[in-house]
Amino acid sequence: MYTIGIDIGSTTSKGILLKDGKEIVAEMLIVAGIGTNGAKQVLEEILNQQGLSDEEIDYVAATGYGRNTFSFADGKVSELSCHAKGVHYLYPDTRTIIDIGGQDAKVMQLNTDGILLNFLMNDKCAAGTGRFLDVMSNILQLPIEQLESKARSSPEPARISSTCTVFAESEVISSLANGEKLENVIAGICISVASRAAALVKRLGVKESVFMSGGVALNGGVRDGLEKELGVKIHYSDKSQMTGALGAALYAYEKKK
Repeated sequence: MYTIGIDIGSTTSKGILLKDGKEIVAEMLIVAGIGTNGAKQVLEEILNQQGLSDEEIDYVAATGYGRNTFSFADGKVSELSCHAKGVHYLYPDTRTIIDIGGQDAKVMQLNTDGILLNFLMNDKCAAGTGRFLDVMSNILQLPIEQLESKARSSPEPARISSTCTVFAESEVISSLANGEKLENVIAGICISVASRAAALVKRLGVKESVFMSGGVALNGGVRDGLEKELGVKIHYSDKSQMTGALGAALYAYEKKK
């Protein structure tokens, strides 16, 4: 049985093809989120990759911000439930999930079976999200992939205290104009994101093991900041950005079965 999960986020569309609810056969990520044809492209690319037709797919489930606008799905499911299911598949010991996406940050608590018990979300401000990192990398004219290595080479992170993206932008520019080293500013940016996510985690309560999902999970500078703030090991996977799509594919398998 083949099932597909499509996660339509604010900035990216992700897809996972699952065989018999166990084996990840294919995955695809396209930088084009809600309001674009990114999700349709993801679906087409996955089918082309494996030489499959629409008729050979038993169920397609959509999740994320754009799930209600995706007409090619057989069903739609909450992104919170999908992240819980996807993370439990990758790392069953997880009890706390920190998910930092393009436009929001979420913290979830799971039980031993991977069932969502409680959550908190911050979607009111771009500070503390992937969007914040995008804005900062554009200001610094540095590919976002380089933020991790630059942050980790910093001897003394700069303090980025503004809680607003616009003001933080001015603060970064001023720091550089005053002679602050680039790597220190970047480390300060990563710590700023981490501290906002950590505040959300502390409100809900930290239960180990802690797993980080979403695209920001791949930024070691932010993970380092979270470990320092929370005093726990932050686990992640090279599939951290795909957990929503994975959870949707697992949901599709259960629904069809």
